[in-house]
Amino acid sequence: MSGAWGVALADFRDRVRRPAYLVTLLAAVGLGYLAVPDTGSHWAILQIGPFRGRYTSAYVGFATALAASLWLALGGFYVVRGPVTRDEAGSVGRLLAATPLRALAYFAGKLLSNVLVLASMLGVLAVTALAMQLLRGESYAVRPGELLLPFVVIALPLAVATGAAALLMEALPGLRGGLGNVVWFFVWMVLVLGGQGALGTDVAAGSMREALRGRDVEGGEFSLGFTYVEKPLTSFDWGGFTPDAAFLLGRAALIAGAVACALLPALWFTRFDPARARARARVKAKAKEEESAGDGTRDGAGERGPARVGWAAPASAVGLPVTPARTGGFALPRLVAGEVRVLVRGVSPWWWAGAALISLTALVATGSGATRVVLPMAWVWPVVLWSRLGTQAREHGVEALLGAVPRPARRVCAEWAAGVALTAVLGLGPLVALVRDGEGHGIASWAAGALFIPALALALGTVSRTHRLFQAVYLPLWYVVVNGMPLLDYMGATRAPGEPALIPPALVAGLALALLGCSVGAGGAVARRRSSVPSAVTV
Repeated sequence: MSGAWGVALADFRDRVRRPAYLVTLLAAVGLGYLAVPDTGSHWAILQIGPFRGRYTSAYVGFATALAASLWLALGGFYVVRGPVTRDEAGSVGRLLAATPLRALAYFAGKLLSNVLVLASMLGVLAVTALAMQLLRGESYAVRPGELLLPFVVIALPLAVATGAAALLMEALPGLRGGLGNVVWFFVWMVLVLGGQGALGTDVAAGSMREALRGRDVEGGEFSLGFTYVEKPLTSFDWGGFTPDAAFLLGRAALIAGAVACALLPALWFTRFDPARARARARVKAKAKEEESAGDGTRDGAGERGPARVGWAAPASAVGLPVTPARTGGFALPRLVAGEVRVLVRGVSPWWWAGAALISLTALVATGSGATRVVLPMAWVWPVVLWSRLGTQAREHGVEALLGAVPRPARRVCAEWAAGVALTAVLGLGPLVALVRDGEGHGIASWAAGALFIPALALALGTVSRTHRLFQAVYLPLWYVVVNGMPLLDYMGATRAPGEPALIPPALVAGLALALLGCSVGAGGAVARRRSSVPSAVTV
């Protein structure tokens, strides 16, 4: 247990020193402010029909804890993801391999670290909730127990489940990358749309309906989410909820199941031991050798052909596509073509088949189906590829090499142009449908969206140097558009046929160019910093 606690503390201290942790805490404060709108506001987070609870400790704590549960289940997942990968990529993994630390203790420590990070955000939200109760001024009677109870029995168990899910997905080979981030977003959507039981809101909603008995609540629908209301909500007195034994047992079961899932990878985890990794590699090589021998790949003498002898590429260059050197002609088109090859490298033919099927569906869609349905599907399909923009140099360890290349702005623009090309190819079917129907406004919105998406991915990737930030930002933005909110429609999916989009395409394109300028500036700053650091030459 001491080993797990040591891993947890070391990992937690490392995370809280990162600027991203401070940004996350500031986001938690902003969420706490939004969870308790002004008494005359037309926006609401929690409501039952036209009513909301009076801002007492019980209601403010409950509303803030619910908002925290939804936010931590999505944003918190992306925040705590990646500790095992960082240990494996850095020197920590090799140090752990030389210690007697067991795999079970390692994963227990990582889970505890995830929970500590998320729980610290909950603590900031609880303090913010208290401040908002006093700021709104409907009740100055502070009852700490009623304020903190929802955080303990509603938000904290879900935070444990989120931290466990992030750890489990990181230990599964198929889900440890961008695919796992996308999968979790759709899991979160299921939780939002039909997961009142997992959130624990059903018990509290029942007690609120009891408090509103005898009043016209227009069906008494319980709504959780940032929604616009025609007129400010009417307040009512709610004394809070008292969880029964069944409710508490269910929350305990959620925590126990989450802990079991987080510790499950200890069964196959190698503890970064190179000896065990080499043993597995030898087994795979032997199986491949036997398979090739059975296929008759030996030469005529019954022996294998001579082994190839040649230059071995350095580890940092292995797997990177090599563009043949050419002279003459235009350099920028060749640079863009090289960036396209890097961007789509390793993509499965089945992925391309799925993209082609989505695009062709637009040609047979009727009415506005090509833009309302097919275009959003086409422009969420490559989210994992887009998230590579701005991060591949660091991922492949060639930042120092690219920092010595002249004209870094041209390389950044070429990377953005490669993303635009990918976006245009994936949205080609909806574009053909728009041209066929003579939708000039739709074509303009399509073009602006094709410029904006890769610019957003490149800017977020360059600044954060990780895939997760773009995935965490773009997927909710896409979800808002799919649900018909025109205020954030960057692709023109919500506009009526023949009508312009609410957001002018020129504004979207201008924002794309501004983001590209930020990427160029950030890329140039990184290049100058790299070039100013003297390099050590080893003979």
